[in-house]
Amino acid sequence: MNPEISQIITHAIGFLIVLWVLRKFAWGPIMNMLEERRQKIKSDFDAAADKRREAEEAASEYAARMRDIENEARAKLQEAVEDGRRVAAEIREEAREEARKIIDKARADLERDVAKAKVDLRNELVTMSLTATERLIRQELDEQGHRKLIAGFIDELERAPSSS
Repeated sequence: MNPEISQIITHAIGFLIVLWVLRKFAWGPIMNMLEERRQKIKSDFDAAADKRREAEEAASEYAARMRDIENEARAKLQEAVEDGRRVAAEIREEAREEARKIIDKARADLERDVAKAKVDLRNELVTMSLTATERLIRQELDEQGHRKLIAGFIDELERAPSSS
């Protein structure tokens, strides 16, 4: 089995022709197909990276919005607490004012009742003095008779309820 040179040359020339045909007709489309595939994979990776960045940005925006919402909720809660305190203070002040008015009215009523009682007492004393004087004038008595008459009159006044 001696290879002959003519066969080797024929095989080599055939190989080179097949290689040239493959390179001319198959190598370009295969390389184009591989390049297209590489570009598609790269674009898919780029799109995935873009989506991941968008998701991170959305998560960041969401976290910022949540912080803003929490801060706003705290502010509204503090505002509501302040409103509650203000309303409570207003209610307390209104209650104090109402209590002052009630106390002032009660004092005025009491002063009026005291003044009326003084007038009634004065009128009653005048009436009692007049009645006692009338009785004394009607009777001519000695000093002991006057004392008995006045003592009887005072006892009568003590027993009788006030008629004013």
